[in-house]
Amino acid sequence: MTVTSLDQLNVAFADRFNARDLDGLVALNTDDVVFVPAPGTPVTGAEAVRGALEQFLGLNLPITMTVRHVFQSGNTGLAIADWTITGTAPDGSEINLAGTTADVAVFDEQHGWRYAIDNPFGTV
Repeated sequence: MTVTSLDQLNVAFADRFNARDLDGLVALNTDDVVFVPAPGTPVTGAEAVRGALEQFLGLNLPITMTVRHVFQSGNTGLAIADWTITGTAPDGSEINLAGTTADVAVFDEQHGWRYAIDNPFGTV
């Protein structure tokens, strides 16, 4: 399912995350996406990005996402959204993650909107 409106990209991420749909999350990325799973620690390449997303899914907790702003210039966009992941992880530890994502996205007719840079911790 393609994302046809930039303001729905982060919502689609949350939906797929909460469904534990790793393949669906990966499909929201361009082939050369840069993903920043921890502040200042970008990863690239399909396997590295997939592995980082899999670690987040391994928390087995839901994510909430509230889109704050989207800005678009042609087929390039910036999506800003607040997110939280809270609860008890499978190992019994308490998780309280939150951030404001600053994501660069691109659009094409075949794939819709997808992440080119997924930076969940924004400027941290």
